[in-house]
Amino acid sequence: MLIEEAEFWWIGMKQIMEDKGEDATWENFKVRFLEEYFPDSVRYAKEIEFMQPEQGNLSVTEYATRFKHLARFYTQTMTEAWRCRNLSLG
Repeated sequence: MLIEEAEFWWIGMKQIMEDKGEDATWENFKVRFLEEYFPDSVRYAKEIEFMQPEQGNLSVTEYATRFKHLARFYTQTMTEAWRCRNLSLG
């Protein structure tokens, strides 16, 4: 659904970033994209969900996949040890 709109948005955003002297890297793209297409309320809800892991009826593989998905919304720095410790809490 976002292919055409996101492409048009990125062309404009890339130009703005370059005009400001910012590198148009994948990391910068992800930050800008999330800011544009995921409102703060959604990002905060995903971050809370990430911080309160529950495996429930999910298989280990499904749970790990969900954890990795939600980790993209977490705004704090994570070490590998932190990830392992929190992944095992669910």
